[in-house]
Amino acid sequence: MAKRKAQQQPQELTPLERLGLRVSSMINAPKAQLERRVTIHRLDTDSDEAWEGVMELLAETDGLGMVVNEDGSVTLRWERAADDESPEGDKEEFEAPGREEAQF
Repeated sequence: MAKRKAQQQPQELTPLERLGLRVSSMINAPKAQLERRVTIHRLDTDSDEAWEGVMELLAETDGLGMVVNEDGSVTLRWERAADDESPEGDKEEFEAPGREEAQF
């Protein structure tokens, strides 16, 4: 019975996890994905430790440009991923296996 109660209680997110989820949802927003940029503002509820931790993780991310703005916000920019770039003319021709003519 005690195990069930422990499993049913939701676990509290750390400030770092909460901020990470907020930043992740901002990056994944449709408008940000179209523009390939997003500006993140620090909230009063974001601790120094959480903010610095997330900024450090973002700074270490390949292909992600960071600009710290005068107001303390951070603008992230990224290029389209290589696997997203497939012009119409580059589609591979695919032939289904086993479609050769039968030799009877």
